Amino acid sequence: MKTHPIFALLLSASLILVGCKGKDNATDEADSAGTASGALQALTDKAKAIGNGKTVDPVDFRKLKDLLPGKLLGLKRIESSGEKSGAMGFTVSTAQASYKDGDASLDVEIVDTGGIAGVSTVALATWAMADIDKETATGYEKTTALEGYKAFEKYDTQSKSGEINILVADRFVVNVEGNNLTIDQLKEALSLIGLAELSALK
Repeated sequence: MKTHPIFALLLSASLILVGCKGKDNATDEADSAGTASGALQALTDKAKAIGNGKTVDPVDFRKLKDLLPGKLLGLKRIESSGEKSGAMGFTVSTAQASYKDGDASLDVEIVDTGGIAGVSTVALATWAMADIDKETATGYEKTTALEGYKAFEKYDTQSKSGEINILVADRFVVNVEGNNLTIDQLKEALSLIGLAELSALK
């Protein structure tokens, strides 16, 4: 199961933002930040500026958990959890569930970064800003669109394992990881979660 501790999430995003800038600008920002804490605060300020200074509290993680059914693809839910955590004035809600039946297993995670424009893309869905299309002898990975939302697929035909990540309403990131399941089954699991309902949550 993927997890996104808030400190690691923000630090990763800050490094991405710095890396995307010119060398001189990156140096200036690093000097002004000085420490990891400063870099995180700089990211938060940048995110608020992108979103015109407006922030939106993420939805209650219990609402996210309600979207995770007791069964998916005939697999029984064996574990579920949720939490709301934050740092540097930035808060996320997360819900997770694990499903299993025999050798088949499925992990689902829903993360709400709140309404700070750009942060969900930078911190949790860097692939949403890229164009990926790669094949190997046993699998592939690519960016695509599912149900009208930007998504990332990765699958290995040899191990019959893969994942799909999808960005909903520029704030929700849904991760589905499966073992001994086909890519079509992973897509079906996503559709059963109810992405339209997720997009409407506030």
